[in-house]
Amino acid sequence: MGATGRTAAGSEAARFPGLFAPADWGFATATFRRIDKAPSDELVANVNLVPYTSAGWVVLATGDGRLEIPGGTREPGESIEAALRRELMEEAGATLKSFKPFGVWDCVSTAEAPYRPHLPHPRFQRLVGVGRVELAREPTIGDGEDVVEVLTVSLEEAQGRFRAIGRGDLADLYGLAAEVAGW
Repeated sequence: MGATGRTAAGSEAARFPGLFAPADWGFATATFRRIDKAPSDELVANVNLVPYTSAGWVVLATGDGRLEIPGGTREPGESIEAALRRELMEEAGATLKSFKPFGVWDCVSTAEAPYRPHLPHPRFQRLVGVGRVELAREPTIGDGEDVVEVLTVSLEEAQGRFRAIGRGDLADLYGLAAEVAGW
């Protein structure tokens, strides 16, 4: 049994190999791990949400053809929930209705200094959860982000779109999120 206390962790890794495979993101190496509750704040530098509405799963399309999930870096003193709410509004124009954390990427930075001075370094975590959102308005993009479309699609379409651009990790993330959400 792993740190989560669940015996199914091995089967999750077998069902979602793209998610559980070690990753090199260029600026950090990362390994995904399941959790039952949010980790302590001091290591969480980034937050992500696999969002859904009553109509389907939300995916962000960027101007350069990438597909992404909402999320980003915490600001100084910002709580995990506040960071999620801010990032959702900025990137998807969405409000958070529910949130269930289910994983972290345990990361080790390859940079000499932290991305921002208030962030943990060289070890940090990227927390990911699943949650219901309400698409409220156009995104309020900042910091040079380039979301050109907020899509609401079926789980199968979200996974297919991610796989088509070589992002099996995110396709698997949506699959696991759907299981956690009870879809």
